[in-house]
Amino acid sequence: MDTEVESLTDTAQMEIEEPVPTPIPMEPPRIHLLDQAVVNRIAAGEVVQRPVSAVKELIENSLDADSTSISVVVKDGGLKLIQVSDDGHGIPYDDLPILCERHTTSKLSKFEDLQSIKSMGFRGEALASMTYVGHVTVTTITKGQLHGYRATYRDGIMEHEPKACAAVKGTQIMIENLFYNMSARRKTLQNSADDYPKIVDLICRFAIHHSSVSFSCRKHGAARPDVHSVVTSSRLDAIRSVYGVSVARNLIKIDASDSDPSSSVFSMDGFISNSNYIAKKTIMVLFINDRLVECGALKRAIEIVYTATLPKASKPFIYMSIKLPTEHVDVNIHPTKREVSLLNQEIIIEKIQSAIELKLRSSNESRTFDEQMVDPSFSGSMAVGKDSPNNPSSSGLKSQKVPVHKMVRTDSQDPAGRLHAYLQIKPSNQLQGSSCLTSVRSSIRQRRNPRETADLTSIQELVKEIDSSCHSGLLDIVGHCTYIGMADDVFALLQHNTHLYLANVVNLSKELMYQQVLRRFAHFNAIQLSDPAKLQELIILALKEEDLDPEGNENEDLKEKIAEMNTELLKQKTEMLEEYFGICIEPNGNLSRIPVILDQYTPDMDRVPEFVLCLGNDVDWDNEKNCFQTIAASIGNFYAMHPPLLPNPSGNGLQCYKRRVLSRSPGGGNFSETAEDVKENEFDHELLLEAENAWAQREWSIQHILFPSMRLFLKPPTSMATNGTFVQVASLEKLYKIFERC
Repeated sequence: MDTEVESLTDTAQMEIEEPVPTPIPMEPPRIHLLDQAVVNRIAAGEVVQRPVSAVKELIENSLDADSTSISVVVKDGGLKLIQVSDDGHGIPYDDLPILCERHTTSKLSKFEDLQSIKSMGFRGEALASMTYVGHVTVTTITKGQLHGYRATYRDGIMEHEPKACAAVKGTQIMIENLFYNMSARRKTLQNSADDYPKIVDLICRFAIHHSSVSFSCRKHGAARPDVHSVVTSSRLDAIRSVYGVSVARNLIKIDASDSDPSSSVFSMDGFISNSNYIAKKTIMVLFINDRLVECGALKRAIEIVYTATLPKASKPFIYMSIKLPTEHVDVNIHPTKREVSLLNQEIIIEKIQSAIELKLRSSNESRTFDEQMVDPSFSGSMAVGKDSPNNPSSSGLKSQKVPVHKMVRTDSQDPAGRLHAYLQIKPSNQLQGSSCLTSVRSSIRQRRNPRETADLTSIQELVKEIDSSCHSGLLDIVGHCTYIGMADDVFALLQHNTHLYLANVVNLSKELMYQQVLRRFAHFNAIQLSDPAKLQELIILALKEEDLDPEGNENEDLKEKIAEMNTELLKQKTEMLEEYFGICIEPNGNLSRIPVILDQYTPDMDRVPEFVLCLGNDVDWDNEKNCFQTIAASIGNFYAMHPPLLPNPSGNGLQCYKRRVLSRSPGGGNFSETAEDVKENEFDHELLLEAENAWAQREWSIQHILFPSMRLFLKPPTSMATNGTFVQVASLEKLYKIFERC
């Protein structure tokens, strides 16, 4: 027994003492060459980080192509579709096969070219990167071609030979299913709802800097764009159209420069917000050599100035354009070109900071505060405060409560709702507020109209006729209405108190323009025509438009005779037309200037021929009063906000923009024009875009120019109460009675 125990013990000791095997050392990972497809996808993910990155690259390509109109369509935040169309010079057919290969570009040839690069793009990576993370289709046409070409790309390679197709001037690039092969990023972006607002914000920034280019952006399937900018000559007008009047009116111009080669060479101009501007976050739009970039150091320096200089103004609005010699800017430091490096950057920032501080300190001497007054004219009977000595409850009377069916929730000054229905105020304060509002409107009228009437008796009589025929009820509606929107091409919906009206904007604008012509008599600013137009040609054109048989040649001599006579007549009246109405006709019979009737509004220039013909045919030149009245009426009709001549593309008029094809009738015979067999997407896109811009501009003018001007200046004549200019379509009190029966 003892022997067995010893044997077991020896065995256990042998097992314990058995040496542990030494691990075999592992070889270090070997370096190997990545597959080119992997390299390209990694690079693509760095260049195209989000849908907004792709939009930025495509817009910059359009700007490099000398485009004057850029349109963006987005679906599902850019993941399903990004479509950018421009009217640039297009892409030559021979360049299409290598268009989307990496490092193919027309911007530079050697590295030294980077020192003088002026274009937005230069690497030749953007389009290639998009083909590795999405499906890219390019449609383009160059000048002189009868048709365009369409090609599709995948992984940097053109999938097939370009196909001939119908196309409008320029290039259209469409990216579908972005990040389809990058599941993690696609899921991350699908859970984010801020990509479309980022795209809108990007286009707004481009629109205020490139004011000579029109931009539009809309969601796929939407009838109206969320961003629509038109070409303007003023940077401030561009800011106003994109960011609104509330921002533009609180901006001050800023500039700074330095030409000392030993320190810095630059020039800067822009706009910064004053002490009246209040916002929750800083908006900084920075362009360096026309390139949209970010500069954290400059932004922080400006915010420090605002915090130290202005009370509660640490969140400013800044638009800044900095110009430097190209050799002083390194644009090749960021994958998406979002940042650049400047020579002597610290010195430049310091000089800009000093210029802003000086400007703010000089503008901080005065500040404007908006005073909120209560307008008692529509509030009904309201109770006064309990602590007031005029409290009706002290005399045993109960406070009057505004009935629900008479409570007004909208206001011309504050569409979100009026507070006076929920306030308790003293009657004396009501009268004070009303008189204050009247004085403010009077001061505005005096500022906008330096002289209410001219010295001529005839003009004074015409103005008195306007005042005497004014309808008090319609004046109240016009002065306190809330614009809702356009019901159709002619009528707008507006609310006044508890009533809903249809208002004929053509009649209203025509009457407003007529009255403004008389009130601004002999005090007009001018709109200079870029190309003076020959009166005789304009009159002939107008006569042809009125002719029921435009193809007939029988009356051509008569038209020319009429045009010649009217031209000579207007040339004789040149001095009077220019002095009193701001209409300039040159000695050679060219129309070169027309008057400004409303600030920020330009009439439809397609109606100039009709206007000139009216001046020649409809004006009574023999009687002074009748002469001024008919000229004012002609100008009013010309400046009235008529529907554009192009059909409205948002309704049934869209069919007018389909491309027409010729088809032969069965059994032979003549060709006939038809649109039935045209594919759904085959529209005349250039004409369609022009129509969309015209109708969008008209609606913007109606909302932001016509109705605010009507509230200030229009005195509606009594005839408007019966001629269908105003039509009441609903009343809140009557609706309550109807629903009470149900």
